[in-house]
Amino acid sequence: MSDPAPSPRILLAVGGGIAAYKAAMLCSRLAQRGYQVQTVMTRSATEFLGPATLAALSGRGVGLDGFDNKHPLGSHIELARDVDLMIVAPATANLIAKFAHGVADDLVSTLYLQNTAPVLVAPAMSDPMWNKPAVGRNVDQLAADGCHLIGPDSGWLSCRVKGMGRMSDPEAILDRATEILAR
Repeated sequence: MSDPAPSPRILLAVGGGIAAYKAAMLCSRLAQRGYQVQTVMTRSATEFLGPATLAALSGRGVGLDGFDNKHPLGSHIELARDVDLMIVAPATANLIAKFAHGVADDLVSTLYLQNTAPVLVAPAMSDPMWNKPAVGRNVDQLAADGCHLIGPDSGWLSCRVKGMGRMSDPEAILDRATEILAR
């Protein structure tokens, strides 16, 4: 009898927007589905969601810094190793711009460049930000670079208005991740 195949390894990168709270539910659902989940957060994401929450839900420490003694080869090298899918949720306008232009000035943006697995990007921002031509160009560049995109959706936003920019629901992101992994 052969050993079962290891469960897919997911790198969940959380950007600094109010939708970061949804990343906790996504992390939990991924773990419940049996995926090995490694989380990383931008510094601004920690203003919206505590790293302890993601550590408890994933069962693994949260990557916060590119210079961590636990990763002697570099956090961006070791955390990207053997990843089957990188999910960026929420993907802020800032992260999308960094990815589109190859900027690597924090752990998440450096991991994006180091990662060789498919990337699923779940944008989240205000309606005016989402509708800026620069954001549209950056999103188009990510699509051209081979990223998978989900959302954003229209609905009630944290700025107390209805509009486009709401991060897709965690269940929809999970379903899309499962589809990508099945390919």
